[in-house]
Amino acid sequence: MTGRRTTDGPPGPALPRTRYWFDSVIARGTPVLIGWLTLVCLAVVVPVSMALVWADRRVPRTWSGQLVAVWVSVGQTLKIGGAVGSPLYVLLSVLLALVALLFVSTLVGLITNGLNDRVLDLRRGRSTVLEERHTVLLGWSEQVFPIVSELVVANSNRRRAVVAVLGPKDKAEMEDEIALAVGRLGRTRLICRSGVTTDPAVVALARPERARAVLVLTHGGRDGDAHVVKTLLALEAAVRGRGRQHPEIVAAVRDGRHHQAAQLAAGPRGRVLNIEDVTARLVAQTSREPGLSLVHQELLDFEGDEFYTVREPALTGRPFGRLLLAYATSSVVGIVPAGGGVELNPAQDRVLRADDRILLVTEDDDTAVLADGPLPVDEEAITEPGTSAPAAERYLVLGWNRRAPLIIDQLEPCVPEGTELVVMAAGEEALRDAGRCARSRAGRMRITVHDGDITDPRDLDALDVPSFDRAVVLGYDDADGADRAAPGALTGDDRTLVTLLHLRALEEASGRELAVVTEMADDRNRLLAPAREGGDFVVGGRLISLLMTQIAENRHLADVFDALFSAEGDSLHLKPAPHYVLPGREVTFATVVESGRRQGHCVLGYRLHGEARDGPAYGVRINPDKRVRVRFGPQDSVIVLTREPVPLPGGRTAGRQVPREYEHFTRS
Repeated sequence: MTGRRTTDGPPGPALPRTRYWFDSVIARGTPVLIGWLTLVCLAVVVPVSMALVWADRRVPRTWSGQLVAVWVSVGQTLKIGGAVGSPLYVLLSVLLALVALLFVSTLVGLITNGLNDRVLDLRRGRSTVLEERHTVLLGWSEQVFPIVSELVVANSNRRRAVVAVLGPKDKAEMEDEIALAVGRLGRTRLICRSGVTTDPAVVALARPERARAVLVLTHGGRDGDAHVVKTLLALEAAVRGRGRQHPEIVAAVRDGRHHQAAQLAAGPRGRVLNIEDVTARLVAQTSREPGLSLVHQELLDFEGDEFYTVREPALTGRPFGRLLLAYATSSVVGIVPAGGGVELNPAQDRVLRADDRILLVTEDDDTAVLADGPLPVDEEAITEPGTSAPAAERYLVLGWNRRAPLIIDQLEPCVPEGTELVVMAAGEEALRDAGRCARSRAGRMRITVHDGDITDPRDLDALDVPSFDRAVVLGYDDADGADRAAPGALTGDDRTLVTLLHLRALEEASGRELAVVTEMADDRNRLLAPAREGGDFVVGGRLISLLMTQIAENRHLADVFDALFSAEGDSLHLKPAPHYVLPGREVTFATVVESGRRQGHCVLGYRLHGEARDGPAYGVRINPDKRVRVRFGPQDSVIVLTREPVPLPGGRTAGRQVPREYEHFTRS
């Protein structure tokens, strides 16, 4: 039976061999390809032309006439004329037609290639941005989406607003990601360009010298800050010598050790924010006063009310204390001197000069309108602040990172004497750093360190979590030893989410709510967090994005935020409402502002405890109308700007003193 062929089986190798032959012909070059195309074309055109001639009713009767008709049809089809005459005439006409065909084909090819190259160049994002007064974003990270989203809101009342993004990704890909994350851009037009931001020639594509502001985005990884510094240097080289004033430059670094280098690279008009420092201060402040992160969120985004600076010649010569009730729908919080800097909540007798600007919180830059007349103040409802000494508290810190020592530095001077702080962390590096931090402090707060896994419910049970007054959940940095020690272990925000699950289970089992402040790296994970509605979350990247956008829109706010998040000076606080007005009594908000003024505080809002779990504001109301009446309960809070009093032995506090002559004046 050997050698017998059957008809059943797989198809033969004809198709693969044909494909291989075709590929070989294509690979042999243009002349061979032209020859084969000519042969194939003639093999199709000539027979079809013959068929057309013979199918025509007026077909010539002689063979010579039929051949001439076939030649004319072939010539017209192939665009080589098909002229009839002497052989020399036919040859010359064919040659001329071929030259014309070659010329036209070459011209069409050149035009097509040029258009294709231009379209490809545009799709790659390599063309120069021909815009002015636009906002430039250099780099690509998760910061792009909140910044673009906030700029869209800020530009809602501005015509022809343009945001130009220069990043290392494909132009179309960047546009699609922004469209998916941000949605409709309203009046804002988005322009994306592709390229590395550390090359001055590439940075020049965005025309930063004609921009109103340039934002340099942070990058993850160990070399993220180095990339920011190199981008700032490339930006300086791109705008140098172009004969225009440098734009406002805003950047941020993750490691405080690189802050000075980045500031030098940014130049005198640049502002570089320290993500670790700002995040640590907000975590410390919020751990002492739950709900404070929501207040900062309301003030820093462009939805609702935010900071603005205005000139008000009608108030020139008045003391600052009299400015607090000058506006019905705006809250005065400070003065911006003409020489630079900012004075948050200055002394009551600080006189407003003609060249000063008023810093206030209002809905928009055109809503700061002086009140028509005196605002109603209920003198009988004003109360005196309590004088009882705060009791010692127990703080629990779960996890450890580079920001933890900064958080403890912020907490220690402000907590009552005898406060206890317990740290639980894992990993040799984290435990060594936490132990060093505990041993270096011998102040009013006692610090102890426990070795344990914050995602292990057994370790949490051993701490008796419900016995603590406040808890702070910190995310381990990606480079921490704890993450490298255990292969397959949870890292970053994943560890934080699991820890929050265990804390919620402990709260439900004990029936006691714990004030928890959670630090996260990715804002998207905040939506997944198993925490109470209205809980405190501090997302460093998003917080810095909001700050950068605010500064880009108003350069005066750079000094405001420097002062607001500084270790010294006035900051935002949530104070008990009964310290200002009688609980249960309906009063105008102007009454609360006047009561705060007498204590040296700038009042700019309140938070209602009964609405603390109702989104999206969670009971926070910034800059309410001072003529509107509100009834406060014992657990409600007033949002004030003031200097945190330092606890002294014996329950006393050291704070700002109000001049006697300004203690009880009423608005004229």
